[in-house]
Amino acid sequence: MELRNSTMESNGIPIHAGFVAPRTVKGVVVLVHGFGEHSGRYMDNVIPALVKIGFAVVTYDNFGHGRSGGKRGHCPNYMALLELLEVIINKAKSKFENLPLFLYGHSMGGNLVLNYALRKKSDVKGIIASSPYLRLGFQPPKWKMVLGKAMLYFWPSITMPAGLDPNGISRIPEEVTRYKTDPLVHDKVSPMYSFPVMDAGEWAINNAADLNVDTLLIHGTGDAIIDYRGTEEFHRNSPDRTTLQLFDGGYHELHHDLCRKEVLNCIQSWLRQQL
Repeated sequence: MELRNSTMESNGIPIHAGFVAPRTVKGVVVLVHGFGEHSGRYMDNVIPALVKIGFAVVTYDNFGHGRSGGKRGHCPNYMALLELLEVIINKAKSKFENLPLFLYGHSMGGNLVLNYALRKKSDVKGIIASSPYLRLGFQPPKWKMVLGKAMLYFWPSITMPAGLDPNGISRIPEEVTRYKTDPLVHDKVSPMYSFPVMDAGEWAINNAADLNVDTLLIHGTGDAIIDYRGTEEFHRNSPDRTTLQLFDGGYHELHHDLCRKEVLNCIQSWLRQQL
């Protein structure tokens, strides 16, 4: 399985992208990673599972993440995130013409793919939202929220520690160590990256009834980083379009957790059904 890399530019910032494809392609998945990490962290499990059932996978590192340019943990604005996603989707369509296209977003990526579907007219075939960042699972210190909101107007690019506990990503100690020692993972966040994403999460929950794309929602009930109850609420607001699969006790990165085999089987089964 060979990843073919490419570089493009968005908002004057270099963007690292790539794709993997099986010999016979039945569909294509655009994969959107979570905050603080990068697309390379999906090469050992999620991407092989998708390729195995005939899907090409298009990946990219978002602004200020992984091998893409930009200040770590900062982006131009929220709409720039959606516009970049649209550019990647269009590139995937041109590379793999006349094939069903799916979006796969984890955490912040889940926030983006759901908001994209709600805000843009698109012919996306389906969406997989893994532990989607719709509502935080912890309450940041009040002083940090007040300072951050002030900085959003006066210094939106200033970065501070995100404050996420890496131990919350997985119940497997080796996976936590891999996360902590990955040189491309960072813990920086600017007001421009944090508050608009939080607002967009609540907006998505409140507007979920407008969703017109079949969507698989997966979340672990032990996720201390992103509240699975926000995902439940999204599902309740769009019961006809969403399928909700909760994993008892699962942590934030289900594809790196104890239940990863069950999670990947669930994703493969749902994608087969969509085809």
